[in-house]
Amino acid sequence: MKKDIHPNYNTKAKVVCACGNVIETGSTVDETKTELCSNCHPFYTGKQKLVDTARRVEKFKAKVDAQKETAKVRKGKKVKRAARAEVKAQEEEK
Repeated sequence: MKKDIHPNYNTKAKVVCACGNVIETGSTVDETKTELCSNCHPFYTGKQKLVDTARRVEKFKAKVDAQKETAKVRKGKKVKRAARAEVKAQEEEK
């Protein structure tokens, strides 16, 4: 390894969040500032809110519900094939 080309590694570098949380970690930079951390991020705190201005979530849920309703009424391929075969058999008898 060449000498004097690598940056100094600090084992007690600080990461400071906007919420005031301070985390000590290892880095080549003495102090890093960030906007979000695991203490204030909505996903990790359970305060996540879906912002849906175009009603995409409601539209998707409605589409899924409609598919479930039509699936209850629809017949499967085997039933349709059996019905067609029965109709053909009746036509051939006539």
